[in-house]
Amino acid sequence: MSAGLHMAGTGLSKAKLRLWLKMLKITGGVERELRARMRAEFGSTLPRFDVMSALARFPDGLKMGQISELLRVSNGNVTGIVDRLVEDGLARRVAVEGDRRSNRVRLTEAGRRSFEALADRHEAWLNELLGALTEDEIAAMGAMLDRAAKHLEQRGA
Repeated sequence: MSAGLHMAGTGLSKAKLRLWLKMLKITGGVERELRARMRAEFGSTLPRFDVMSALARFPDGLKMGQISELLRVSNGNVTGIVDRLVEDGLARRVAVEGDRRSNRVRLTEAGRRSFEALADRHEAWLNELLGALTEDEIAAMGAMLDRAAKHLEQRGA
């Protein structure tokens, strides 16, 4: 074993590994619970919620590529979700003036109401699932995660 590999397994390095595993466990657990509740209560999916959330933040609509970029997913993933939202009357495609090949996707009024109901429940579920944490703990953890995210951004990750 090289000295570099041996050093990586000591003290602080092991603590970082344990922290990473705990973050994965809590994130995975919360995500699984949200997915199950969305499916059971709304017949919806987390990706559908994410697309609707992006559209709700941009009432003038977004092009498909903008949705993909915001959500950091492929155009193919977004296209299927948007197609279903349009079929369900929750979104519509609007031609972009001066560009016959482009459309903006917007939530319909029914889509906005549907999203608001889902967003309210999503917030309530998160409040319940993270209920063991105090306001001060949440603020402290948020600040630490912001610092870690900034470090990753600086490294180009």
